[in-house]
Amino acid sequence: MAGQKVKVGTVQMSCTQSPQENLNKAITMIRKAAAAGAQIVCLQELFTSLYFCDVEDYENFKLAETIPGPSTDALGALAKELGVVIIASLFEKRTQGIYHNTTAVLDADGNYLGKYRKMHIPDDPAYYEKFYFTPGDLGYKIFKTRFATIGVLICWDQWYPEAARITSLMGAEILFYPTAIGWATSQDEATNTEQYNAWQTIQRSHAVANGVHVVSVNRVGMEQQGAMKFWGGSFISNPFGSILYKASHDKEEVNVMELDLGKTDRYRTHWPFLRDRRIDSYQPITKRFIDEE
Repeated sequence: MAGQKVKVGTVQMSCTQSPQENLNKAITMIRKAAAAGAQIVCLQELFTSLYFCDVEDYENFKLAETIPGPSTDALGALAKELGVVIIASLFEKRTQGIYHNTTAVLDADGNYLGKYRKMHIPDDPAYYEKFYFTPGDLGYKIFKTRFATIGVLICWDQWYPEAARITSLMGAEILFYPTAIGWATSQDEATNTEQYNAWQTIQRSHAVANGVHVVSVNRVGMEQQGAMKFWGGSFISNPFGSILYKASHDKEEVNVMELDLGKTDRYRTHWPFLRDRRIDSYQPITKRFIDEE
């Protein structure tokens, strides 16, 4: 039975062209988090590589791997050694011609609990993910780890309240968002600030609406030949949207924070949004758009 309190570690790091270097760095930082008491450690989106979706290049498919596979084998052994849960975002090769943006969860005994495949796939300048990733077909997922029941969503999923709602209704006690998002270095500071604030605000809103902690982990560093600065700013929100921790925008950071999962019941009782949902009135949400008759 998971306890009411759990120590969560976040790993915010920069990446290189070498998958092995990135994996080794992540392992080092997971060890640091575990040494500081972390029980669940979350890595950023696609942590074994540079963010390759800035271009449509068939060579990049060579970065993909099976799940379970080499990375989950290495991280599973580490999870068992350290007694920690590891949330690992990877580029999955499902079969010839089918690839996914996928996060695997390794339990504290090293066992592979399963995976979540990113449902919402963006296609924006420098984020050409539809070229690489088939939309997820596993649905929304929760994972009953040794320390907590967690929900995992990935980056672009974080803009969709439906994804957070469904995952929370399935029983997630914490929502984790491995992320890779940055600023074009050609942008002005006001635009940068507005974008980051929107990104943080929407996720804090998921915490409020669902009464759960939200943990968002982003990468840092200059990529794309200096055209993109990944903005870091990883953060943890309590179930009422208060920021418990916020990382810098340009430094690698390992943070460990104890979360009191018992606060969910308190907030849901005093602010009973789930009680007052009018589920009989929500059928229109399944439409793309509601045209006037």
